[in-house]
Amino acid sequence: MAQFRLQGSKVLAVDMTGDAVKAKNGSMVAYDGQMSFKKMTGGGEGLRGMVTRRLTGEQMAVMEVKGHGTCYFADRASEINLVRLSGEKLYVEAGNLLCTDAALRTGTTFTGLRGASQGNGLFTTTVEGSGQAAIISHGPAVALRVTKQSPLQVDPGAYVAHTGDLRQQFQSGVNFRTFIGEGSGEAFQIRFEGEGLVYVQPSERETFGGEV
Repeated sequence: MAQFRLQGSKVLAVDMTGDAVKAKNGSMVAYDGQMSFKKMTGGGEGLRGMVTRRLTGEQMAVMEVKGHGTCYFADRASEINLVRLSGEKLYVEAGNLLCTDAALRTGTTFTGLRGASQGNGLFTTTVEGSGQAAIISHGPAVALRVTKQSPLQVDPGAYVAHTGDLRQQFQSGVNFRTFIGEGSGEAFQIRFEGEGLVYVQPSERETFGGEV
């Protein structure tokens, strides 16, 4: 299996000995050894995956990288976090997924109104299986623990990904800026309940339906 490691916080190094990884198209910045690159339409899931992504708006331009040596990946100087999966599922915004082990399965799942609040469709990308994934964020992401005793409210513009047995509840009419009198228009929050981790970034993307 390919070995993921960080070179600083903004470059991912993947050591391969005949292994393969799936990465965001165009994210390779350097490599040594012998590597082959193959573009995979729709995340490498075949016709069904391609159609699903087009319908849901979760399109991804993905390439398969295979070979012997080390390949380096980065995306617009974004910060990189490594997530190790052991059979569980990672939910991540398509634009925040940089690289995964080729053995990990990717797909889409319905997320309800949270996706609509961000203006990027009602679905999000899933990564499932055993292996590593690299996610990117604008600024260093933090992993916040959610427990049954401690639910978490998240600004949709700061949400990156989550893992674990979590339930999402979409809430409108309030946000963090409302409390300090800087909100305008309709605002949104996501409430996470259950057991798991939520990755948030310190820089907010634009959201649909008002500043969040």
